[in-house]
Formats: sequence, structure tokens, C-alpha cells
Amino acid sequence: MKIVVLHGQSHKGSTYNITKLFIENISDDDTELVEFFMPKDTPPFCLGCFNCFEKGEDNCPHADKVQPLVQAIDDADLLILESPCYVFGMSGQLKTFLDHLAYRWMAHRPHPRMFSKVGLVISTAAGAGTKSVTKSLKTNLFYWGVPKVYSYGKNVAASSWEAVKPEKKLKIEKEVKKKSSQISSQIGKVRPGLKTKILFLIMRMAQKANNWNPTDKDYWIRNGWLDSSRPW
Repeated sequence: MKIVVLHGQSHKGSTYNITKLFIENISDDDTELVEFFMPKDTPPFCLGCFNCFEKGEDNCPHADKVQPLVQAIDDADLLILESPCYVFGMSGQLKTFLDHLAYRWMAHRPHPRMFSKVGLVISTAAGAGTKSVTKSLKTNLFYWGVPKVYSYGKNVAASSWEAVKPEKKLKIEKEVKKKSSQISSQIGKVRPGLKTKILFLIMRMAQKANNWNPTDKDYWIRNGWLDSSRPW
């Protein structure tokens, strides 16, 4: 099993430590772990040049920084996106990377491997706002085609992991252990549900009528998705 983690920050606070708890509970002796930390591993800001849409992702001005992360994502069995809550949203560093993957949404060129992965999104806040973060991260994974996405948000009432009360940490550990068991049982077994299939079929109809972006349409044709083939 391969776990790939996109950390939305570099400091090792509450979000990081809860993520590590999940990894410890889910991993076994054969687990390969790959981690990326923002902003160290973040490509420059998306320029909105449309090259990825119109010419292909290799024509992105930042492809040399983006594509190694994309390759790791493609190889993952479990994909974890995590970010502290900053003003009711994910960190700007993580958003900077996700902006580069708009071409991977189902409306454009979703990768077939996405439709068999499990996702996990994690966020913490000193006060409120984790629901906004986890909802946004889940949205990205859903539109990539990931069929099963778990979320865990926790308002820790502390500005650091060390300051989180022991009783709250104990509760977190119990919750993480329970959810980790659910996640482990799904890895390698998930299939797209009705919502994903309906969205895919809507995008398929759009691509059949596509006379504005040959790069996208050619991709769907090569995969056989405008005929009877499906990515699941």
C-alpha cells in the first residue's frame, strides 16, 4: 500500500500530528509513505495561461514542479490532503498546488487511477472553520474522480499540539483509531458510487459535443470513454 500526503504547511502542529496518528493506525509493514510539505514542495502560483487545458499539462510553465507530485498522486492507494484552517479556508500554499490540477477535474482529463482510490482530508482549527476546509478539499478529490473520501476536522481549542488538553487528545486518538479502521477496510476495494457515475456521464455528454478543446476530447477518445469503456 502506498500513502501519499499533501501537507498544507511546514510546521508540525495539530493538523500534522493528527495526520501522523492516522498514518500510524493505517500503515502496516509493507506501507510506503510519500509526503510533500507546502510551501517547500509548492509550485509557483498558477498563471491562468490555459496551457494545461488547451495544449496539455506538460506545457504548463511549472510542469517540472507540478508533475512529480502528480505522479506520486497517481501511484497512491490512499491520498491524504491536510491543512490547518486559515480564515475559514485551506492554506494558500496548498491551494496554490491544487490550482494547477484543474485540468485533472472530470470536466477535462481525469486520470483513470483516481476512480479506485481512497481519500482522506484533515483539518484543525484553534477555534472554528474546519468544516469549510474539509469540504473544499473533499470537493477537489471528488472532481478528480476519487470515489470514497473520508474527512476529519477538529477544533482543538489550542494554538499548538502541545497545548491541546490531554483529555481532548485522548478523544482524538479514539476517533482516529475508529476512522482509520473504516479507511483500511476500503483501500483497494472502492468503486465509484452513483453520484460519481452520473457526473462522469454528464461530462461524457459534454465531451461528445466538445468542439472547443481538442486536447480534452482527444483524451476521452483515446481512453474509449466516448464509447463503452469506463475508468472503473
